[in-house]
Amino acid sequence: MPSSSHPSQIKSPVKSPTKAGTKPFDTTAPAGHAPAGHAPAGYAPAFVASVLDDALGHDCRVYAIAGAQGCGKSTLAAQVAALARTRGLRAIRLSIDDVYLGPRARRALARRVHPLFAIRGPPGTHDPALACEILDALREGRRIRLPRFDKAGDRRWPPSRWPWADAGADLTIFEGWFLKTPAQPDAALRRPLNALEREDDPDGVWRRYCNEALRHDYTALWARLDRLLFLRAPGFAPVAGWRWEQEQRLRAKGPRHRTMTRSQVEHFVQHFERISRHALDALPAIAERTVSLDEQRGIVQDSATGTPSPWPRPAPPHVIRRRS
Repeated sequence: MPSSSHPSQIKSPVKSPTKAGTKPFDTTAPAGHAPAGHAPAGYAPAFVASVLDDALGHDCRVYAIAGAQGCGKSTLAAQVAALARTRGLRAIRLSIDDVYLGPRARRALARRVHPLFAIRGPPGTHDPALACEILDALREGRRIRLPRFDKAGDRRWPPSRWPWADAGADLTIFEGWFLKTPAQPDAALRRPLNALEREDDPDGVWRRYCNEALRHDYTALWARLDRLLFLRAPGFAPVAGWRWEQEQRLRAKGPRHRTMTRSQVEHFVQHFERISRHALDALPAIAERTVSLDEQRGIVQDSATGTPSPWPRPAPPHVIRRRS
């Protein structure tokens, strides 16, 4: 998932059907890497089992989950990995967020190309070669350290602190917001899409560089993903609200997790709007399985089972209230 940062860091420069009344998706589910043996809240167990069966049934070593910010891909990845472990499988979870470039590299990119590259998240702000190296090692069954990125501190952990993945991994769940999203045609980049692009990228330098990164820098990584599940939002409009829920959960964790205001969230998600909208159009034809969500992240259609979806719809999401 794209970065969760303090406003000063994100300011632009210029995650069996349930009984009635239960939630197939619990918005209070924790983000991040769930510890082994912990079954995180989130999507309905029957749906989670269907995702694991989808991966195993197609002999996947690397199973990918893509979807917009806040859709529940990180939570689903954690649930699938936890379920796999209960079946005696050695399951690893990895996110494209784990291979963010650190602030020094992004500042250099911002100076060299465009100031907006100081913000982590968009294409061009990751280390795809590192992701390929890790996935190759896991596919080959080697013992390897897994990179981790400290979003609160905006830095990749030093390799000496990376956790070990034991040899013989059976399955790796790899998640990220724009996995396998193709580049747009150059003509589609000419007009700014939102206020951020109009005000901070009027000449299109930033968005063209992001597009070229998709075209060239991530293709080797995409080729390593055996199968893709796309959690398809009903549009881009709900993303800011979903992202705001994440901020509220972070705020509840304590002062170390510096958070954004609602207006800052609205501005922040504009960094991801162009590619998110493009993914909504392009990925259903690329992903092997597409699961369409409603605004409450209820599953309304699943390409694996047809229409209507057999998975239950959720109760209204729980929202963490601001404490007085």
